[in-house]
Amino acid sequence: MRSCYILAVILTSSALARGDDWPQWMGPKRDNVWREEGILEKFPKDGLKKVWSFPLAGGYSGPAVVGDRVYITDYVKKEGTTNEGNFERKPTSGTERVFCVDAKTGKEIWKHEYEVKYAISYPAGPRCTPTVDGDKVYTLGAEGNLICFDAAKGTVIWQKELKVEYKTKTALWGYAAHPLIDGNNLITLAGGEGSHVVALDKNTGKEVWKSQSAEEQGYVPPSIITAGGVRQLLIVAPTAIRALDPATGKRLWATDYTSDNGCVVMTPIVSGDYLYFGGYNNKNILLKLDKDKPGVTVEWKDKNKHGIAAVNTQPFLQDSIIYGFDDSGKMFAVDIPSGKRLWESTELVDGGAEKASASATAFIVKNGDRFFFFTEKGDLVIGNLTKEKYVEIDRTKVIEPTGKAWNRKVAWSMPAFAGKKMYVRNDKELICVDLAK
Repeated sequence: MRSCYILAVILTSSALARGDDWPQWMGPKRDNVWREEGILEKFPKDGLKKVWSFPLAGGYSGPAVVGDRVYITDYVKKEGTTNEGNFERKPTSGTERVFCVDAKTGKEIWKHEYEVKYAISYPAGPRCTPTVDGDKVYTLGAEGNLICFDAAKGTVIWQKELKVEYKTKTALWGYAAHPLIDGNNLITLAGGEGSHVVALDKNTGKEVWKSQSAEEQGYVPPSIITAGGVRQLLIVAPTAIRALDPATGKRLWATDYTSDNGCVVMTPIVSGDYLYFGGYNNKNILLKLDKDKPGVTVEWKDKNKHGIAAVNTQPFLQDSIIYGFDDSGKMFAVDIPSGKRLWESTELVDGGAEKASASATAFIVKNGDRFFFFTEKGDLVIGNLTKEKYVEIDRTKVIEPTGKAWNRKVAWSMPAFAGKKMYVRNDKELICVDLAK
C-alpha cells in the first residue's frame, strides 16, 4: 500500500540487449540478475568514485542503459504539493521530461518534454523505467503518457494518452506497471472497460488487441510464463489474477483475488509448479499450475504470517525461497510452497532496530554468488541471503535520499547496473559510480 507506484516484473522479455546493458526495469531478463564479471568484492575505504552527475528533478523511475547511452525521466513542478501523499490525490502541474545522456560523460544527448497535470498520490514524478528495444525507447509517464522514441535522435515515433484513449481514470499512485515488449507487441496496462491490458504494435502504436476489465489498473507489470505447455501472459488486478494468450489477449484462466485498497504491486513469482502472489495487508495466494493445460488450483490464500506482501520492491526467488520486504518494512525469507517465514530481519535498512521503518525499502540484485542491495537511505550494500539469515559483507553511501515518505527522507528508485558501473538517481541528480574490481 505504502508506495504502490514502485513495481516489478521477473520474467524474460524480447528486449534486445548486450550482456552488459540494463535496457529495462530489473535488467536484460527482468529478473534482477546482474551477469557481469570483474565486479569489486568490497568497497574502497574512502567510498565509491563518482564518475559523473547529471541534474534531474523529481521521479521514482530508474535509468535504462544500452551501449553508451542512459535514458531517464523526471518531472518539473510548476506548482503543487510535496512528494508525500499516501491516500490523497495531490493536484500538481508541471512538465514530464525524457533524457538521453552519454553513459561515459553524463552529458545530455537529447531531451523531450511535455506538460502534464498530476492528480495522484506521491506526485514526485514518473514511476516507470524506460524500455529500450532495438533502435527505439519507450516511456510511460505517471498519468499514462506512453511515448515511443527514436533512441538515437529522440524524435517521437508515436504516442498515446492511455487514460484518454481508453476512457479511464489514473490509479491512485499513477501509472506504474512497466510495459513489456513481446515480439512485435508492446503490452501495457491501460484501464477502462474491456481494456485493462492492451497490446500495441511496438513500431506504430496501433492497437493489436485489448482485454479484460478492472475497477482500477493496479500496479503489477505484465509478465509471461510458460506452463501447461503454453505461453501465458499474467495480469493482476485488485480483484483477480488472470492468464491470457499473449498473441490474442484471450483469457486462459482466472482466479479471484482481493487486495486491500487496490494495492497490488509485485509480479507473480513462479517456483517449480507453483505461482505465488502477495498484496498489501497479508492478501497472499499460492496457486498450483496445471501441467497439462493452462489452469491453476488454489493451494492456500490469505494465510496469516505467511508469504510476503511486497508493496515497494520485487522479491527475489532463489532455491525455492523468496526474499523480500513487506509493508511492515521487515525483510523475510519465505519457503515455497508452504509459505512459511523462515526468518525476519530489520538489519539491512534499519540496522537491526526492534521496529522497522514503515515500508522500509531495499532493491535486491544478484551478482555472481552474492547480492547488491540499494537501500532507501542511499546506501549500496554487498551481502548474502540464505535460508538461515541475511549476512552483510560491506556497505557504502552512494547518494542522498531526497524523497519524503512517512516523515523520513527516502531514495525509492531502482538503480541500473551496466558496464561495471551503477547508475542511480534521486530528485536532484542522476549519478554514475564505478564498481569495477
